[in-house]
Amino acid sequence: MTETLEIVTFRLKPGTEAGFVANDKIMTDWLARQPGFLSRHLGRREDGSWVDVVRWQSLEQAQAAADRIMAEIGESDALQAIEPASIAMSHAEVALSMP
Repeated sequence: MTETLEIVTFRLKPGTEAGFVANDKIMTDWLARQPGFLSRHLGRREDGSWVDVVRWQSLEQAQAAADRIMAEIGESDALQAIEPASIAMSHAEVALSMP
């Protein structure tokens, strides 16, 4: 297996920023239960956009989780706060990893 980074960028719907990180705990908890999950980092850019980087044991495990997420927690406040048209997802094979 080759470790994989999943990089997701997005914007929030107007008025949802204040409670987003607290509401996002459901996503963190859900990810932690997924096969192959290794770590997650969520960041906010100066322009107000967000970057979510999740490290997986393999691309297949990342894709399997992506296929299930909306059916399992898609109605959560955290996912409903995201502007769907703003979402961009990509994957990259880990070439170097440092603690």
